[in-house]
Amino acid sequence: MTDSSLHMLLVEPETLLRRTVSLTARSLGLGMVHEAASIEAARRLLGQRRFDGAVIAVACVESEGERRYDMTLVELIRQGLSISDADMPIAIMADRATAELVKELQGRGISRVILKPFRAKVLLEAMADFAGKQPA
Repeated sequence: MTDSSLHMLLVEPETLLRRTVSLTARSLGLGMVHEAASIEAARRLLGQRRFDGAVIAVACVESEGERRYDMTLVELIRQGLSISDADMPIAIMADRATAELVKELQGRGISRVILKPFRAKVLLEAMADFAGKQPA
């Protein structure tokens, strides 16, 4: 597989960050980055094409006094409910590392955790890892 045939999914609500990472990844030859601003948009993309890796922003939600992270997309992929391989590399973006996050990540085969705020270069490095090469 050539680098130009790699397809990566980036799920991030912030438009500027999504666009910057996507355009930079393409210009560096890391592959095609498909952008999704929401879980719903990502679900549609996961049903339409196969991805070689994903970087997914997860939100912390509180319900009945319990904090947990929304792993909907990770579960969808890992359970084989998308066109992509269930074991494709996945990096998670989160606001902070908490005991709840560690608990949610256990056994889900997450390649990397990226804490916000971060530089776009960190996301590009994760995508380069998916592609098996180093960014310029």
